[in-house]
Amino acid sequence: MKNIIEKSLKNSISYQEYRDLVNNLLAENKSTGPNQSEELTNYSLLNATRMKRLDKTIKISDETKNEIQQITAPQTWLLITEGWCGDAAQNLPVINKMVDLNANIHLKLVLRDENLELIDLFLTNGGRAIPKLIALDKENNVINTWGPRPTVATEMVADYKAKHGALDAKFKEDLQVWYNKDKGQSTQEDFIQLLKKN
Repeated sequence: MKNIIEKSLKNSISYQEYRDLVNNLLAENKSTGPNQSEELTNYSLLNATRMKRLDKTIKISDETKNEIQQITAPQTWLLITEGWCGDAAQNLPVINKMVDLNANIHLKLVLRDENLELIDLFLTNGGRAIPKLIALDKENNVINTWGPRPTVATEMVADYKAKHGALDAKFKEDLQVWYNKDKGQSTQEDFIQLLKKN
């Protein structure tokens, strides 16, 4: 496991490099990942717009600031993502803002489809769901994981699947509306709980 994590860390990029990568690909009408389609490019475009807005508007609560600032040992937060992923677009700006509060935390991003060995170590219900965050100590041991979405949204997904069998376009739209109203608060609450366990 550690070899795979360390190999992925060597291929990782910063949050700003990720944002630039997505935008540069969009300039060529492309999305991240090996599969290219108009649909994925459209999702990426929508997500790039979302992330730009969230980078400016996300507010980190005092409670979150307090928990984040209590981290005194170096950590790396390795985040698995793709530009076309709606959950990633809603959560990455929140995570990046949290990381900015503590110089001991280093955020590194990798693309899922270029790091299948890594995502396969951290499946969600047997699936390669993203975003997936792996918190590592300075020896690259796994301290914690989070993802692919806040607990509240995970419950919404599970309830909808139980009732309708699968997620459809209407649910995905409703989920984005929920994210817009939530403004990153549920993600912060999840991280507060995770950090309290450490």
